[in-house]
Amino acid sequence: MKKFIAEKGLVLPLDRANVDTDYIIPKQFLKSIKRTGFGKNLFDEARYLDKGLPDQECTGRPLNPEFVGNQARYKGASILLARENFGCGSSREHAPWALDDFGIRCIIAPSYADIFFNNCIKNGILLVVLNDKIVEELFQETTQNSGYVLNIDLEHQSITKPSGSIINFEIEASRKHILLNGLDDIGMTMQHAEAISTFEAKWRHKSPWLFA
Repeated sequence: MKKFIAEKGLVLPLDRANVDTDYIIPKQFLKSIKRTGFGKNLFDEARYLDKGLPDQECTGRPLNPEFVGNQARYKGASILLARENFGCGSSREHAPWALDDFGIRCIIAPSYADIFFNNCIKNGILLVVLNDKIVEELFQETTQNSGYVLNIDLEHQSITKPSGSIINFEIEASRKHILLNGLDDIGMTMQHAEAISTFEAKWRHKSPWLFA
Protein backbone atom coordinates (compact mmCIF):
# COMPACT_ATOMS: atom_id res chain seq x y z
CA MET A 1 0.00 0.00 0.00
CA LYS A 2 1.23 3.50 -0.80
CA LYS A 3 2.26 5.65 2.13
CA PHE A 4 0.51 8.94 2.72
CA ILE A 5 2.91 11.52 4.12
CA ALA A 6 1.74 14.72 2.47
CA GLU A 7 -0.11 15.82 -0.63
CA LYS A 8 0.04 19.14 -2.43
CA GLY A 9 -2.65 19.01 -5.05
CA LEU A 10 -5.41 20.62 -7.05
CA VAL A 11 -8.86 20.44 -5.46
CA LEU A 12 -11.92 19.01 -7.25
CA PRO A 13 -15.19 20.26 -5.66
CA LEU A 14 -18.01 17.72 -5.86
CA ASP A 15 -20.91 19.73 -4.49
CA ARG A 16 -23.22 16.85 -3.67
CA ALA A 17 -24.30 15.27 -0.38
CA ASN A 18 -24.92 11.55 0.25
CA VAL A 19 -22.75 10.36 -2.62
CA ASP A 20 -23.12 6.58 -2.56
CA THR A 21 -20.68 3.97 -3.75
CA ASP A 22 -22.79 3.17 -6.82
CA TYR A 23 -22.38 6.78 -7.90
CA ILE A 24 -18.63 6.51 -7.27
CA ILE A 25 -18.29 3.29 -9.29
CA PRO A 26 -21.47 1.78 -10.81
CA LYS A 27 -22.23 -1.88 -10.20
CA GLN A 28 -21.58 -3.07 -13.77
CA PHE A 29 -17.85 -2.39 -13.33
CA LEU A 30 -17.36 -4.64 -10.30
CA LYS A 31 -16.27 -7.70 -12.27
CA SER A 32 -12.55 -7.42 -11.51
CA ILE A 33 -10.65 -7.64 -8.20
CA LYS A 34 -7.32 -6.35 -9.58
CA ARG A 35 -7.67 -2.95 -7.82
CA THR A 36 -6.53 -1.16 -10.99
CA GLY A 37 -8.26 0.10 -14.11
CA PHE A 38 -11.33 1.54 -12.36
CA GLY A 39 -10.32 5.20 -12.61
CA LYS A 40 -11.75 5.60 -16.10
CA ASN A 41 -15.18 4.70 -14.73
CA LEU A 42 -15.08 6.85 -11.59
CA PHE A 43 -18.41 8.76 -11.37
CA ASP A 44 -19.26 7.10 -14.70
CA GLU A 45 -22.97 7.91 -14.81
CA ALA A 46 -22.34 11.61 -14.17
CA ARG A 47 -19.11 11.85 -16.16
CA TYR A 48 -20.33 10.47 -19.49
CA LEU A 49 -23.48 11.00 -21.55
CA ASP A 50 -23.78 7.38 -22.67
CA LYS A 51 -24.23 4.24 -20.57
CA GLY A 52 -20.95 2.70 -19.53
CA LEU A 53 -20.36 -0.99 -20.18
CA PRO A 54 -17.80 -3.39 -18.66
CA ASP A 55 -14.49 -3.57 -20.59
CA GLN A 56 -15.59 -0.62 -22.72
CA GLU A 57 -12.90 1.68 -24.08
CA CYS A 58 -13.63 5.11 -22.61
CA THR A 59 -11.54 7.14 -25.03
CA GLY A 60 -13.98 8.93 -27.29
CA ARG A 61 -17.04 8.48 -25.10
CA PRO A 62 -19.17 11.64 -24.98
CA LEU A 63 -18.40 13.65 -21.86
CA ASN A 64 -21.07 15.39 -19.83
CA PRO A 65 -20.17 19.11 -19.89
CA GLU A 66 -22.26 19.66 -16.75
CA PHE A 67 -20.11 17.36 -14.63
CA VAL A 68 -17.60 19.36 -12.62
CA GLY A 69 -14.86 16.76 -13.05
CA ASN A 70 -14.86 17.31 -16.80
CA GLN A 71 -13.92 20.97 -16.51
CA ALA A 72 -10.37 21.63 -17.72
CA ARG A 73 -9.55 23.69 -14.62
CA TYR A 74 -9.82 20.58 -12.44
CA LYS A 75 -7.80 18.22 -14.62
CA GLY A 76 -5.21 16.34 -12.58
CA ALA A 77 -6.90 17.01 -9.24
CA SER A 78 -5.69 14.79 -6.39
CA ILE A 79 -7.85 16.19 -3.58
CA LEU A 80 -11.61 15.70 -3.62
CA LEU A 81 -13.85 18.12 -1.73
CA ALA A 82 -17.28 16.72 -0.91
CA ARG A 83 -20.37 17.14 1.25
CA GLU A 84 -21.71 15.09 4.15
CA ASN A 85 -22.14 11.32 4.25
CA PHE A 86 -19.75 10.66 1.38
CA GLY A 87 -19.39 6.98 0.44
CA CYS A 88 -22.75 5.74 1.75
CA GLY A 89 -24.51 2.72 0.27
CA SER A 90 -22.90 -0.65 -0.37
CA SER A 91 -19.57 -1.70 1.13
CA ARG A 92 -17.82 -2.28 -2.22
CA GLU A 93 -14.07 -1.76 -1.94
CA HIS A 94 -14.05 -0.90 -5.65
CA ALA A 95 -15.04 2.66 -4.66
CA PRO A 96 -11.66 3.55 -3.09
CA TRP A 97 -9.94 1.53 -5.82
CA ALA A 98 -11.57 3.77 -8.45
CA LEU A 99 -10.70 6.95 -6.56
CA ASP A 100 -7.09 5.84 -6.11
CA ASP A 101 -6.74 4.75 -9.74
CA PHE A 102 -8.08 8.13 -10.86
CA GLY A 103 -5.44 9.87 -8.75
CA ILE A 104 -7.40 10.99 -5.67
CA ARG A 105 -5.11 10.85 -2.63
CA CYS A 106 -7.25 12.73 -0.13
CA ILE A 107 -10.94 13.52 0.42
CA ILE A 108 -12.24 16.38 2.56
CA ALA A 109 -15.84 16.26 3.78
CA PRO A 110 -17.93 16.83 6.93
CA SER A 111 -18.71 13.10 7.32
CA TYR A 112 -18.35 9.70 5.68
CA ALA A 113 -20.02 6.30 5.75
CA ASP A 114 -18.12 4.09 8.23
CA ILE A 115 -17.31 1.15 5.95
CA PHE A 116 -16.20 3.44 3.12
CA PHE A 117 -13.99 5.34 5.57
CA ASN A 118 -12.21 2.18 6.67
CA ASN A 119 -11.88 0.90 3.10
CA CYS A 120 -10.19 4.15 2.07
CA ILE A 121 -7.71 4.03 4.94
CA LYS A 122 -6.83 0.44 4.02
CA ASN A 123 -6.13 1.61 0.46
CA GLY A 124 -3.93 4.56 1.36
CA ILE A 125 -6.47 7.37 0.89
CA LEU A 126 -6.59 10.01 3.62
CA LEU A 127 -10.08 11.10 4.66
CA VAL A 128 -10.18 14.45 6.44
CA VAL A 129 -13.22 15.42 8.51
CA LEU A 130 -13.92 19.15 8.80
CA ASN A 131 -17.02 20.94 10.02
CA ASP A 132 -19.64 22.22 7.58
CA LYS A 133 -18.58 25.85 7.88
CA ILE A 134 -14.96 25.18 6.93
CA VAL A 135 -16.00 22.85 4.11
CA GLU A 136 -18.33 25.54 2.74
CA GLU A 137 -15.48 28.07 2.84
CA LEU A 138 -13.29 25.67 0.89
CA PHE A 139 -16.04 25.17 -1.70
CA GLN A 140 -16.35 28.93 -2.14
CA GLU A 141 -12.61 29.44 -2.48
CA THR A 142 -12.14 26.49 -4.83
CA THR A 143 -14.88 27.56 -7.23
CA GLN A 144 -13.87 31.23 -7.17
CA ASN A 145 -10.15 30.64 -7.74
CA SER A 146 -8.92 28.60 -10.68
CA GLY A 147 -6.02 26.30 -9.86
CA TYR A 148 -6.89 26.13 -6.17
CA VAL A 149 -4.26 24.00 -4.42
CA LEU A 150 -4.10 22.69 -0.88
CA ASN A 151 -1.06 21.31 0.91
CA ILE A 152 -2.05 18.50 3.26
CA ASP A 153 0.49 17.36 5.85
CA LEU A 154 -0.60 14.20 7.67
CA GLU A 155 2.28 14.13 10.14
CA HIS A 156 1.37 17.60 11.45
CA GLN A 157 -2.35 17.11 10.74
CA SER A 158 -2.56 20.40 8.90
CA ILE A 159 -3.96 21.82 5.66
CA THR A 160 -2.26 24.89 4.23
CA LYS A 161 -4.39 27.06 1.96
CA PRO A 162 -3.03 29.20 -0.91
CA SER A 163 -3.30 32.23 1.37
CA GLY A 164 -0.95 30.57 3.84
CA SER A 165 -3.60 30.10 6.51
CA ILE A 166 -3.66 26.69 8.19
CA ILE A 167 -6.52 24.37 9.06
CA ASN A 168 -5.84 21.63 11.58
CA PHE A 169 -7.66 18.32 11.52
CA GLU A 170 -8.03 15.32 13.80
CA ILE A 171 -7.35 11.68 12.96
CA GLU A 172 -7.16 8.56 15.11
CA ALA A 173 -3.59 7.62 16.00
CA SER A 174 -3.97 4.08 14.63
CA ARG A 175 -5.23 5.32 11.26
CA LYS A 176 -2.48 7.90 11.07
CA HIS A 177 0.10 5.18 11.73
CA ILE A 178 -1.38 2.98 8.99
CA LEU A 179 -1.24 5.77 6.39
CA LEU A 180 2.17 7.15 7.30
CA ASN A 181 3.70 3.68 7.08
CA GLY A 182 1.67 2.33 4.15
CA LEU A 183 0.36 -0.65 6.10
CA ASP A 184 -2.56 -2.75 4.92
CA ASP A 185 -4.01 -5.51 7.14
CA ILE A 186 -1.21 -7.93 6.23
CA GLY A 187 1.39 -5.25 6.84
CA MET A 188 -0.09 -4.54 10.26
CA THR A 189 0.12 -8.23 11.12
CA MET A 190 3.71 -8.53 9.90
CA GLN A 191 4.77 -5.83 12.33
CA HIS A 192 4.41 -8.60 14.93
CA ALA A 193 6.20 -11.26 12.89
CA GLU A 194 8.83 -11.93 15.56
CA ALA A 195 6.21 -12.40 18.29
CA ILE A 196 4.18 -14.68 16.02
CA SER A 197 7.22 -16.82 15.25
CA THR A 198 8.08 -17.06 18.94
CA PHE A 199 4.53 -18.14 19.78
CA GLU A 200 4.49 -20.76 17.03
CA ALA A 201 7.82 -22.21 18.18
CA LYS A 202 6.56 -22.48 21.77
CA TRP A 203 3.32 -24.06 20.62
CA ARG A 204 5.18 -26.57 18.43
CA HIS A 205 7.38 -27.53 21.40
CA LYS A 206 4.42 -27.78 23.79
CA SER A 207 2.13 -29.75 21.47
CA PRO A 208 4.32 -31.57 18.89
CA TRP A 209 1.56 -34.06 18.02
CA LEU A 210 -0.36 -31.24 16.34
CA PHE A 211 2.45 -30.85 13.81
CA ALA A 212 3.21 -34.52 13.15
